[in-house]
Amino acid sequence: MSGHSKWATTKHKKAVVDAKRSKLFAKLVKNIEVAARTGGGDPIGNPTLYDAIAKAKRTSVPADNIERAVKRGSGAEGGGADYQTITYEGYGPNGVAVLVECLTDNRNRAASDVRVLMTRNGGSMADPGSVAYLFNRKGIVMVPKAALSEDDVLVAVLDAGAEEVNDVGEDFEVVCDVSDLVAVRAALKAAGIEYESAEMSFVPSVHVELDEDGARKMLKLIDALEDNDDVQNVYSNFDVGDDVELDGLLD
Repeated sequence: MSGHSKWATTKHKKAVVDAKRSKLFAKLVKNIEVAARTGGGDPIGNPTLYDAIAKAKRTSVPADNIERAVKRGSGAEGGGADYQTITYEGYGPNGVAVLVECLTDNRNRAASDVRVLMTRNGGSMADPGSVAYLFNRKGIVMVPKAALSEDDVLVAVLDAGAEEVNDVGEDFEVVCDVSDLVAVRAALKAAGIEYESAEMSFVPSVHVELDEDGARKMLKLIDALEDNDDVQNVYSNFDVGDDVELDGLLD
């Protein structure tokens, strides 16, 4: 893995900004439903469901919505959709690699929508495998700093399989293999350390550095894709130089 990027740090702030969007509620509820269908409706025995519920609660999704999603997913209540996870590959402006992760009940609609959004915003679709090799699937756990030091977090998670701990502003980011995500989460809890989120992510192995204009174009593309109901996550391998103020572009 390459060094931590400025964009990787800033996108956590972007996630907070995007959390204000009402559409995010529907996406978080969809995540809960799929997690319950895949691993059962008991969050204690289903870590993915546990984290999906925790993320929804932090974003103020109403408890009734969460409960109904768990029931639909687990089969205790009817009305659940047959969602499929599909990942599309493409290129953004300046040849930036883009992975678009969709959770949809209509593959044709999702593919068509992603293609149109990419084309309208300076991107293009790519054949399967064209850019996926530039990313590694990793577990990412975000830990609020509070009174913690980087060493405090590292000591807690090292034996659980954590690969690195990064300082990303107001949080520490713990990176691990996907297979170690549950163990890392458990190690933090055992050490009495609260974490904000724990999920699987695609982490780029190489970065394409952009100037301010290029970063603005990439953010426009990412925002357009994330605004689509079927799109759950957008991953890219762009970064910016120290002279580019990404925070200003997010306002």
